[in-house]
Parts: sequence; structure tokens; C-alpha cells
Amino acid sequence: MQTLTVAHLLALFLFFSCSPKKENVQSSSQSSEELDEMSIYHLPSKWNTQNGEQIELKDLQGNVLVMVMIYTSCQMACPRLVADMRNIDTQIEEKLKKNVKMILVSIDPETDTPDRLKKFSIENQMEGNQWLFLQGTPESVREFANVLAVKYKKITPIDFSHSNIISVFDQQGVLIHQQEGLGVDNKSTIDAIIKLSKN
Repeated sequence: MQTLTVAHLLALFLFFSCSPKKENVQSSSQSSEELDEMSIYHLPSKWNTQNGEQIELKDLQGNVLVMVMIYTSCQMACPRLVADMRNIDTQIEEKLKKNVKMILVSIDPETDTPDRLKKFSIENQMEGNQWLFLQGTPESVREFANVLAVKYKKITPIDFSHSNIISVFDQQGVLIHQQEGLGVDNKSTIDAIIKLSKN
């Protein structure tokens, strides 16, 4: 499993409480008070999906989450990140996919409406139950990017520069693994997902 960088860990610790991490593995039926301090399920933000539903991240508890931040009008890095996500998905056995969510979070919530995200999911053949596209508010997107150590900046009215990171969270919403770069070897990421899915 790829080692998290100091910058990633620092971003997480600045956002969450500085109390020590609990050592016990928690069950998926826990209340938010019993979750690990590092869990993203403590975040109160609400998100719109490509299907027009509104969810909170805690609604995803119990699943292995594979997450990336993109925007649909991107012509450079994002198509490669989308291809990487599809490639990862094809390497996971069907029997394990029921416990895995492949999540794409838009860094351009003003443009990427649920309707646009739905169209994007269809165009990119990402329509199975495992695929989830999320639109938040500018504030919730920035907050979540800080958790993932993803940096992004609007450079023109329609373009962003951004980090190229795919993150894997366990069933309790704790960051376990990150893959950085485009078109890189996905083996360690796939291994992390499969291992978590079997827990």
C-alpha cells in the first residue's frame, strides 16, 4: 500500500481532532460518535448526486470508497483520471463491487449540475450502481479537497489546475491509500480495495 505523504497527513490532522487514533476496528453500524476521529463521515456537508438525490457522506458508511476530484469540462488531466477510475473498476470482481463505491466529486459545482453529471456518467459508461457523482457547494468542495490533500485553482472561467489523486477510504471513512499521477500503475490501489472489500 502506498505510504501517505507528510503533507497528506498534516492536512488531515489540521482538519480533524488531534486526539490519538483509536486502535479498535469499528463495525459499520456505529453511530457518528463512535467513528474514528479521522473519518470523513464526521463532515456535515450535503451533496447532490447525478440522480438528483441529496446525500451526506455518512450515508455511504459500510462501503469501500474510491474517490477522485474532477470537473466535466476538463480536457487535459480529467479524462485520464476517469480512465484510471474505469480501469480500477474493471479489476474488481463483480461479487466485491456491491461493497465498493467509485465516486467522482466535481471541483466546479457551479457548472457541474446533477443533470450535467448524469450526462457525463452516461457518456463515459459509468452508470452501474457502484458509480456516484457528487456536486457540493464551493465551501464543501474546498473543505473536502483539504481532507484529500487535493489542491485546485481556477485559472480561467472554464479551466482549473488541480492535483491528480485517487483516494481509497475504508468502510468507516478513514483514508487508507492514495495514488497520485496520471496513467500510473494501479496495482497497489486495486490491492487495497480488494483487501478492504474482503473485510
